Amino acid sequence: MTNSLHPNSPRRTPLPPAERPVEGVPTARSAPSRPSDRTSKPAGATATTAPAAATATATQPGKPRDAFFDNAKYLAIVLVAMGHAWEPLKGQSRVLEAAYMVVYAFHMPAFIIISGYFSRSFDMRADRLKRLVTGVAVPYVVFEVAYVLFKRWADDDPSLPVSLLDPWFLTWFLCALFIWRLTTPLWKLVRWPLPLALLVAMLATTSPSIGDDLDLQRTLQFLPFFVLGLCMKPEHFQLVRRREVRILSVPVFAAALVVSWWAVPRMNPGWFYHRDSAQELGVPWWVGPVMVLALLGCSLVLTACFFAWVPRRRMWFTALGAGTLYGYLLHGFLVKGGDYWGWFDHEWLHRPIGEIFVTLVAGVAVTLLCTAPVRRVFRFAMEPSMEWAFKRDATELARERAKTPA
Repeated sequence: MTNSLHPNSPRRTPLPPAERPVEGVPTARSAPSRPSDRTSKPAGATATTAPAAATATATQPGKPRDAFFDNAKYLAIVLVAMGHAWEPLKGQSRVLEAAYMVVYAFHMPAFIIISGYFSRSFDMRADRLKRLVTGVAVPYVVFEVAYVLFKRWADDDPSLPVSLLDPWFLTWFLCALFIWRLTTPLWKLVRWPLPLALLVAMLATTSPSIGDDLDLQRTLQFLPFFVLGLCMKPEHFQLVRRREVRILSVPVFAAALVVSWWAVPRMNPGWFYHRDSAQELGVPWWVGPVMVLALLGCSLVLTACFFAWVPRRRMWFTALGAGTLYGYLLHGFLVKGGDYWGWFDHEWLHRPIGEIFVTLVAGVAVTLLCTAPVRRVFRFAMEPSMEWAFKRDATELARERAKTPA
């Protein structure tokens, strides 16, 4: 605005000084716009990577990566790997199955909430659509084909078809993320996005006709967590970082383990996968909406307890948070390979010491898969530049012509 004392003066009133961010409040992070920016900085620098953008990153220029979210993503992906490693063992251990149910109640909801939170700035701008294609769609195609070929070879199943319409094992998340991101402008437009997303999830559980194409059942049932992330603000994460919440989370997790132990013989664990309708799980249709509400409440409480214990400061594993998509997609080959080749058949692995050993191995393995050397090797599949596939942006070309001397 112009100076009110001299309205015709070219001088303008100075902008107010920038405010310091509130201490402890997580902030969004910046991401480079050129592949060279991603590869020229060491781990832990302020630049982010395409996999991070694919899973949970929005950009706000000038702001560094927030250690809280990188820590949360790393810890969540470790829990994902541990849960997958428990699957071949949990049938003979009620305690392990109870822990499995607790972990599955919140690990993917936490990851999806973060993904939604960092999708708030997504729109149909050309550069963001390019990142959506190269960081989500291309890895989906590559790993969907890779997993099928791996099963053909490792499990001696040469007839298994390659189908991009039927996500296999871990690739469902990429398919769902692509759909969620594309619909982000819609969720930002409607007046009550979270109730609407919850209604969609409830209706999905009553609709077995949705089928398995693009894993839409799971995409729709997990949708409320993504939309919740879109609706959240930095101060919401600060609420769960209070000391009283951290203290209260300990008995809450203990109670969750007790309830899960009781529920093991009484509850179908398929509810935690969110991939089937109520009828497909053998119950009346009206049970589906009820379970959506019940599991949403349980998941949000446990996710809040999880966030309460996520460190805010930089840790030794903070830099690994930028490579969680690598760990997520690559650890599946180890888990499935171990299942195909009988690694989990050894009797001692089904005892408490064996279960602890498998848990530690899963944590170490997924940690190594998030490291910089692994990311450099698999960058061609996870974050291809693909400049050859896209037209140059008209605005960028105009700027270049303006800079060119006559």
